[in-house]
Amino acid sequence: MTFHIRPIDSADDATMAAIIRDVMKEHSAVGPGYSINDPEVDFMSGAYAQARCAYFVVERDSVVVGGAGIAPLADADPQTCELRKMYFRPSARRLGAGSAILRRCLDAARGMGYRRCYLETLALMQQATRLYERSGFRPVSMPLGLSGHSACDRWYLLEFG
Repeated sequence: MTFHIRPIDSADDATMAAIIRDVMKEHSAVGPGYSINDPEVDFMSGAYAQARCAYFVVERDSVVVGGAGIAPLADADPQTCELRKMYFRPSARRLGAGSAILRRCLDAARGMGYRRCYLETLALMQQATRLYERSGFRPVSMPLGLSGHSACDRWYLLEFG
């Protein structure tokens, strides 16, 4: 394995904020309705230290190159979590890190009692969309809950078996 996954810590906050902002800019997703504007971006470790939340980072050569987390989906069934803030530097892509961190998040979600996982993304993030579909997520026709990401144009749900 050329990467390591671990829980986020406060020393990772600035790095993850930069990764999220860089990836969103890479995809021209910077206006209102995108996660780049979420207040939690600058303090991910604190935001995901809450009950029924978890955030993990991917390290490559001891450098944080990406991350992903789960949290309750606002204004939704309490058994539904949301996959949130899954972003990677280009150097971390196509290594299997996305699949690995997604499994880690889903395992954490199951361990917290969630029965389904929801996510929102953009059609132009084709590599991510393929990963979600390969992992069993199925498209849904409209957003669920209140993520605050009105600019997203793809919504997915995974029911745990």
